[in-house]
Amino acid sequence: MTRKFGISSGLAGIGMFLLLWQIGSWLVHRPILPPPLEVLPVFAELMSGTLGLHFAASAGRVLAAIALALVTAVPAGLALGQIPILNRIFGPLIAILYPIPKIVLLPVLYVLMGITDISKICLIALIIFFQIMVVVRDEALNLHPELILSVRSLGAGRRALFRYVYFPASLPAVLTALRVSIGTAVAVLFIAEQSLTTYGLGYYIVVETYQVLMYPQMYAGILGMSLLGVLLYFVVFTLEKRVNQHKQDGGKD
Repeated sequence: MTRKFGISSGLAGIGMFLLLWQIGSWLVHRPILPPPLEVLPVFAELMSGTLGLHFAASAGRVLAAIALALVTAVPAGLALGQIPILNRIFGPLIAILYPIPKIVLLPVLYVLMGITDISKICLIALIIFFQIMVVVRDEALNLHPELILSVRSLGAGRRALFRYVYFPASLPAVLTALRVSIGTAVAVLFIAEQSLTTYGLGYYIVVETYQVLMYPQMYAGILGMSLLGVLLYFVVFTLEKRVNQHKQDGGKD
């Protein structure tokens, strides 16, 4: 029932989006907003060629950034949550750095790392890092002391607590933070790819299509970047749903 509802909701959402797009095209009635029936065939054709290469480049950057953020933010958050003195030392610094818009650091990363994919990946990872680390730290801090004491009474050390208590308890929150941050990551990717690169959806949309007024191709690129965000969102959402379901089933057992 849930699966059918999800599919029907997705189809309904796509239908409403296309309908609003078509209405907007009728109202604007200018080449700047071509109708979906003009853009969709272009999108389908280009995805098997040039647009597909740009899509793959952008997807690779985002996936690399997500992986980098996870392998650094999760241990850092767990360490802050497990070791109170670390949280007291670094907590004020995190409170200052967390709200700073990390996109402003792009020129700094270009200077330090060069104008390469690594600098773009590090910028996206930096944004995701803080969102995940703060959530993991808060989850670790809010674990019931009785649970930790009961596991320690069985002889578990810090590594065992990390593996069997802190990490499983924080995993749903990690996936939630990652799902919420995907939209921001894709938006930052779009900005980072607009210049000083040759492949990527941001470069394709701004340089190869918008600047030469190729509007159907431009909207095909926008659809490609939207598709990337939607796919990543629903992959993480599915994982989050399964983890929460497994946790509930385990709780019943």
